[in-house]
Amino acid sequence: QVRLVESGGGLVQAGASLRLSCTASGSTFSIFAMGWFRQAPGKEHEFVTAITRSGGSTSFRDSVKGRFTISRDNAKNTVYLQMNSLKPEDSAVYYCAARRTTYLSTAYVLRSDYEYWGQGTQVIVSS
Repeated sequence: QVRLVESGGGLVQAGASLRLSCTASGSTFSIFAMGWFRQAPGKEHEFVTAITRSGGSTSFRDSVKGRFTISRDNAKNTVYLQMNSLKPEDSAVYYCAARRTTYLSTAYVLRSDYEYWGQGTQVIVSS
């Protein structure tokens, strides 16, 4: 069983930056591909970004490209989401997700691809 714990959310003004962290415990972190999803009130759960096991490849939803960066530190069992130039429409609860995989270079973008989820951390961006 894998436990994922997100941190780093908060209330910021538009244009500011935040870095979310997701730390995993309970299994070997490097066997998991990781992703971030978000859900705003009244809206569908949506994919934000994903990173492969190796960390060598990433995928982003179009609306965050150029503003968000995903990275991972396998030695610290942690994946990061650096969010720059935040917009009010980025406000949501952000969830970290993990998928056990044998593929080093596959980034997973569907919610159904993932086995484990964190409890979420809230990001509020004021205009």
